[in-house]
Amino acid sequence: MVLKRLMLAAVILFGTAGAPARQSAAPNALGGIERGQWQLRSVDGSLRKLCVANPAMLIQIVHGNAQCEHFVMENTQRSATIRYTCPSHGHGRTTISVDTPRVINLETQGVANGAPFAERFEGRRIGPCS
Repeated sequence: MVLKRLMLAAVILFGTAGAPARQSAAPNALGGIERGQWQLRSVDGSLRKLCVANPAMLIQIVHGNAQCEHFVMENTQRSATIRYTCPSHGHGRTTISVDTPRVINLETQGVANGAPFAERFEGRRIGPCS
């Protein structure tokens, strides 16, 4: 009951930016990201490759397929910030900036399975998924 009141107050105070994102409604910036094989280069130079069938998977890259609630905090054509909570797995906040449909910058931080994380990646589409 208290949580519902707090959420309602947040919606009234901050508008829809504080409301939970609907499963079918992705932030605008994600629509500008091409699907396919992506390479993510972290600040320390390590590489991570992944097949991006749905750009929304980039929101909770550390939490993978965990069932999470998303809250869109910023939503423009070129940038999105999403805060999310994954019951029993942790929480995070991710900002995705779209330079081009094939180049993105992704920053994510939070707690996963009791341990803090903070990652920053430059992502580049390198081809179709194999």
